[in-house]
Amino acid sequence: MKARAFSYHRAHSVDDAREAHARSGDDARYIAGGQSLVPALALRLQAPRILIDINHIEELRGVRCDGEWLRIGALTRHCEMLTDPLIAEFAPLLRAAAPFVAHPAIRNRGTLGGSVALADPASEFPAMMLALDAEIEIAGTSGRRRVRADDFFIDLFETAVGPGEIVTAILVPRFRCNQRICFDELARRRGDYALVGCGMLATCKDGLVETIRIAFFSVGNVPTRARSAEAVVSGARIDADRIVAAQAALDRDLAPPESDEVPPAMRLHLARVLLGRLLARMSEAA
Repeated sequence: MKARAFSYHRAHSVDDAREAHARSGDDARYIAGGQSLVPALALRLQAPRILIDINHIEELRGVRCDGEWLRIGALTRHCEMLTDPLIAEFAPLLRAAAPFVAHPAIRNRGTLGGSVALADPASEFPAMMLALDAEIEIAGTSGRRRVRADDFFIDLFETAVGPGEIVTAILVPRFRCNQRICFDELARRRGDYALVGCGMLATCKDGLVETIRIAFFSVGNVPTRARSAEAVVSGARIDADRIVAAQAALDRDLAPPESDEVPPAMRLHLARVLLGRLLARMSEAA
């Protein structure tokens, strides 16, 4: 199939993009990397009257330290997660997840802001926003606001971004020397969507895990924090018994939906296996 005919607007600022969207009567879509939007257009799953190209808005680019935060522009490409020194130093969980995102051709075009705004529950970066306790900056009619990742993902492909609004940046608390990260996923082939994936960020002291944030993807309609498992591990030393207890706690955290690809019980089993592996690594790092 081919996309329905549409108009094109090349935006030069966030305000310009938002004004173009408002003039369309909301029959518009923003496009940056286009790795999800272009296939949807080709299949006519989406058929907007106008595409608003935000690739040339300079204020959406760049990675920089902003006080205790690392500010990552929404147009930062997936491949930059692998090469940017500030991300490697202050957001290493994103660096650890990046090689698992699809394939090089997609990483070269896909953007962090686009991935987060789409909120595909099988994607790596939205879940890492939860593990990192990130905040998403959104430009709207009343100015800019920041939404915590815990409040950002609402339902399947539904987020706190309203009609005509634009994700402008991701703000991540800067990684500290007493913190540790782990990431992995299980997939049939490298580059396929994960059957289950997990990332975690822990603050450690004297071999104990003071706090930990554990986020799963490909286990439901939204990226999901394993809060019960977090409670089992927080304030304790990770040992074999603690890992088993955390795995058991996943029954209260995850409820994978029915799927033709993987039965819910199998996906939950894989989540327990993956959690055990990552907590074992975290124990060694702590």
